[in-house]
Amino acid sequence: MSSAQPPVAVFALDPVHLPLLFPAALMTRLGEVARIDPSLVVRDFAGPGREAAHALAEADVLITGWGSPRLGTETLAAMPRLRTVLHAAGSVRSLVGAALWNHGVTVSSAVTANAVPVAEYTLAMILLAGKDAFALRERFRRSHAHPSAAETAPVGNVGRRVGVIGASRVGRRLLELLRPFDFEVLLYDPYVNPAEAAELGVRLLPLEELLRLSDIVSLHAPDIPETRHLLDRARLGLIRDGGVLINTSRGALVDHSALTDDLLSGRLQAILDVTEPEPLPADSPLYTLPNVFLTPHVAGSLGNELERLGRVVVDELERVAAGLPLAHEIHHADLARTA
Repeated sequence: MSSAQPPVAVFALDPVHLPLLFPAALMTRLGEVARIDPSLVVRDFAGPGREAAHALAEADVLITGWGSPRLGTETLAAMPRLRTVLHAAGSVRSLVGAALWNHGVTVSSAVTANAVPVAEYTLAMILLAGKDAFALRERFRRSHAHPSAAETAPVGNVGRRVGVIGASRVGRRLLELLRPFDFEVLLYDPYVNPAEAAELGVRLLPLEELLRLSDIVSLHAPDIPETRHLLDRARLGLIRDGGVLINTSRGALVDHSALTDDLLSGRLQAILDVTEPEPLPADSPLYTLPNVFLTPHVAGSLGNELERLGRVVVDELERVAAGLPLAHEIHHADLARTA
């Protein structure tokens, strides 16, 4: 695309997210690199209004995000000039159909930026779990007394074994964050070879061995058919008594019926930001169990963290305007093994 002719861009996402994704300064920067109407947000490609239809017909770039309609053949029909989709969120798995890639449309995602707060949340949970902070808090609420030396003897983060399942973008960011601490970090990922594991500074193990050896297990694998219930009843049973499972990936990676049984028995602890289903039924015991720390899918970008996603989109749009390749391009083949 010629830098002499700025690309035409259109928003297609839930407009409630726009002010946080693109605050004033960032929206100004976006307007300097592309022709875009900040007040126009398309929610339907099949039957847009007259103004939206005209904008789509002229658009070279579509800026999507949470709440965007799925991009398929209707998108191509409405946007004959479309060349690039810039997604101001994480995964594009449920958003982009094969038709767009087959038509030569390039796709970029802010998934790497969205991985940052997920990894930070996970690190915080690992450190708190290693201090047994959640159980000690429950005990303190009941007794109003400080724990004894005997009660805290098993507590601490020195030499704690942390098992990371999946060297995804979040998984790799977490591995970086774990390096300054006195953990022994184990990794399971069928796509990582020993040489790469050595570069990552981790001990590569088969899944079953990782589960047996880890004090804390953290899930960062993609939600694909091959990983559904990756942690089934048998594999959950390999985690040592008192072990901690952290899931900030997708609820479908865990057999929640089996996990609930282990949690009800008190054998395991869990820190769950995602579940299956999501949210859990109102009568689920996981809301009130003392060995469960349950949060409402908040590990990813929230509040002022959304601006980081918007910056990725503007950076990519500047590359499009300059005729440069995308820095965060997603290829159709990537979806077979990524989120």
